[in-house]
Amino acid sequence: MRQYSADLTPPWKKPQPVPEVPADPGLVVEEPGTGFCGAVIRCEAGTVTLEDRFGKHRVFPLEPRGFLLEGRVVTLVRPSSSTGPVRPSRTASGSVAVPGARARVARAGRIYVEGRHDAELVEKVWGDDLRVEGVVVEYLGGVDDLPSIVADFAPGPDARLGVLVDHLVPGSKEWRIAEAVTSEHALVVGHPYIDIWEAVKPSSVGIEGWPRVPRGQDWKTGVCRALGWPPENTGAVWQAILARVNSYKDLEPELLGSVERLIDHVTVS
Repeated sequence: MRQYSADLTPPWKKPQPVPEVPADPGLVVEEPGTGFCGAVIRCEAGTVTLEDRFGKHRVFPLEPRGFLLEGRVVTLVRPSSSTGPVRPSRTASGSVAVPGARARVARAGRIYVEGRHDAELVEKVWGDDLRVEGVVVEYLGGVDDLPSIVADFAPGPDARLGVLVDHLVPGSKEWRIAEAVTSEHALVVGHPYIDIWEAVKPSSVGIEGWPRVPRGQDWKTGVCRALGWPPENTGAVWQAILARVNSYKDLEPELLGSVERLIDHVTVS
């Protein structure tokens, strides 16, 4: 008597095979059930440990079709020659590096920063992260232009706007302008420093501290004079300062927190 299969599921409804991918250290995947995204740092019998950009660890079972790799469902398998824990490489911002990652198509959302020096510093420390997220950074000519820029941009759920402002302290002109343009989809944050130079740790530049400049004097020129730097070429001085910045460790926490808030704001799905 001929034997028939008891599986009556139509072929188009059967789960399609997915690739098996070795869980090599540094591989960045997402666990779709929790949304946790991180790099593999350990793979043991039946489990894999991931580390996200903030250094948080999560352990997940190695289940079939259990992860997303670049948006595609995959089955992680233990590498043939599994080694001990390997800490993935980091970007300058301290995030987990994504080897070979292509820049994402630019989002509609944007981050604006106040000045060219600010933009250069953000690019140096967060540039890798921003390209992976598809975030474009542009710079303001001055905070006075912010209301018209926000009005023209017309922030919304699919086009969120983030703005980084220098010397954002309560009661200042910058504070009042920021309060006027902030909304659900437009986030304005800042740091307390008069200029972005001051957000670089003095120890990273090789000085004991940033000098105080009398009110009414140009801050950059006053700093250069006090430190014996050439005041006639503040652009060259800034490039020398920027060259001393190698990672987030060279920056003050007030700036780090503000930039991370902006990136989170504009990348909300």
